[in-house]
Amino acid sequence: MVPLLLVLLLALILFGAGFALKALWWIAVVVLVLWILGFVVRPAGQGGRKGRWYRW
Repeated sequence: MVPLLLVLLLALILFGAGFALKALWWIAVVVLVLWILGFVVRPAGQGGRKGRWYRW
């Protein structure tokens, strides 16, 4: 009975880790798209030049 519970627990942990990693991949893709869009759609700065969309 104990080995069966250990296998089920391992399967549950691996399923949870797989779901979390997949969700993190989707979040990374969304952030990457927003980052690239930030370079494309920049507001005009002083003197008609394209300004930086970030603060640093």
